[in-house]
Amino acid sequence: MAVIPGNMADAAFIVRGKGNPESLNSASHGAGRAMSRTAAKKKFNWGSWRDHLKQKNVRLLAGGLDEVPGAYKNIHDVMAAQQDLVDVVGQFMPKIVMMCGDGSRPED
Repeated sequence: MAVIPGNMADAAFIVRGKGNPESLNSASHGAGRAMSRTAAKKKFNWGSWRDHLKQKNVRLLAGGLDEVPGAYKNIHDVMAAQQDLVDVVGQFMPKIVMMCGDGSRPED
């Protein structure tokens, strides 16, 4: 059993591994980055992401622009690509998020 998280605003999945030896009995450990932390800090600002998190009903305690949802791959695409590795047992949406952060923060 494992948890495969998406990002601070999208689903995380509870999974049971299928024990596929071709993948070393492993699967992804998360959505994975779509861009580097540096690229994300240059591309994004808190204005739109603050609204996005509010619409998703997510309270961000800590996290930086390098960790906003747009910096990560689409978790649903990632899960679809590993159907031969895991069975999805359940999923849940984040409500309170605390990530390491880069010191930036949306205004409360």
